[in-house]
Amino acid sequence: MKKIPSFTINHLKLLRGIYVSRKDNIGKECVTTFDIRMTEPNRMPAIGMGAMHTIEHLAATFIRNDKEWKDKILYWGPMGCCTGFYFLADGDWESKDIVELMKRTFKFVRDFKGDVPGVAPRDCGNYLLHDLPMAKYEAGRYLAEVLNVIKRENLVYPK
Repeated sequence: MKKIPSFTINHLKLLRGIYVSRKDNIGKECVTTFDIRMTEPNRMPAIGMGAMHTIEHLAATFIRNDKEWKDKILYWGPMGCCTGFYFLADGDWESKDIVELMKRTFKFVRDFKGDVPGVAPRDCGNYLLHDLPMAKYEAGRYLAEVLNVIKRENLVYPK
């Protein structure tokens, strides 16, 4: 079987950042898939499942309510390897185009207070698997160490 494109990225060199994973044309429309990489694969610990789940709920809620982006959002969800998230947006975008949105998103998660949206048996398939303190920690670390000091090597996949 042929390798899918995401398995051709050299994960041994991949840094934390925001990457364009792929662009798909559906009719006349383009969908951009972003790789929101929060940890360095195979070199940093993966994000705990409770924190991943909480970040998923908070970030998805935030970006789907963002005045500028809410009508462009198609999907926000965790990577199976627990090193980041996939973010799909309507349009032909580059990594640099969403840096400010990601800064706002992860600041929202870092500073969140109150009840996490959708954390109830009626609303969530695994409502007990959440960890707000660790979600806030991971979001704050990603914001401080990556998003607030982002460089070209955090925006373009390594060769």
